[in-house]
Amino acid sequence: MYNYKLTIQYDGGRYDGWQRMGKDESTNTVEYKICEVLRKMTGQDIELFCGCRTEKGVHAYGQVANFKLEERRPALEISNYLNRYLPRDIAVLNVQEADARFHSQLNAKAKTYVYRVDMANIADVFERRYSYHTFDKPDLSAMRKAAQYFVGKHDFKAFTTAKKNKSTEKDIKSVDITVKGEMAEIEIKADDFLHNMARFMVGMLLDVGNGLKKPEAVRDILDGKDVQMSLPAETYGLFLKCVDYE
Repeated sequence: MYNYKLTIQYDGGRYDGWQRMGKDESTNTVEYKICEVLRKMTGQDIELFCGCRTEKGVHAYGQVANFKLEERRPALEISNYLNRYLPRDIAVLNVQEADARFHSQLNAKAKTYVYRVDMANIADVFERRYSYHTFDKPDLSAMRKAAQYFVGKHDFKAFTTAKKNKSTEKDIKSVDITVKGEMAEIEIKADDFLHNMARFMVGMLLDVGNGLKKPEAVRDILDGKDVQMSLPAETYGLFLKCVDYE
């Protein structure tokens, strides 16, 4: 078997996430679209693994996936075929033959999400599908203070909608808030993310920025205190930036 690694970019706006299984199984997913094109190209049913399963409406700058073929094919041939027949909102940026033991999910060391926030007085009409508009400029200093409470190993059971998880302890490597003009980006790097975890984290930071919560609310929730959770941030402002393997 020959193992291939893909780096993928997609606009998740019209998809039901990377993958939907169980009672919510859907064919309107990024994974399904890619597998269908690969099946037509190879005549083989493809099992596609990914570095980080994005949720409905979430985008990706650099998703990583891998699959195996029974016969070797040139990486450029695979790349060209995929980009020719995939929908225009999914692009394969790179294809390369990988070590037979490489697994995009199991070998991932860290994952980074970016949330885009439009802080302009009037929302940019060309950014409205890819950034959250705050109406009032948030208190970035308070948000940065709150963000540092996330850093380190914590139990994030309050920051997920998943009912069953083997472990809810995650290691947050960094949370950075940068500003360029009227656009802010909240970048979160972690060893892994629970379902909806990044959106709950951003929702909490936005509430701090809007004065609805104190920065210490993040610390208190992680410590297990009874604090009302913020709503998760809207999906359309969230991007999977990259998956790291080193």
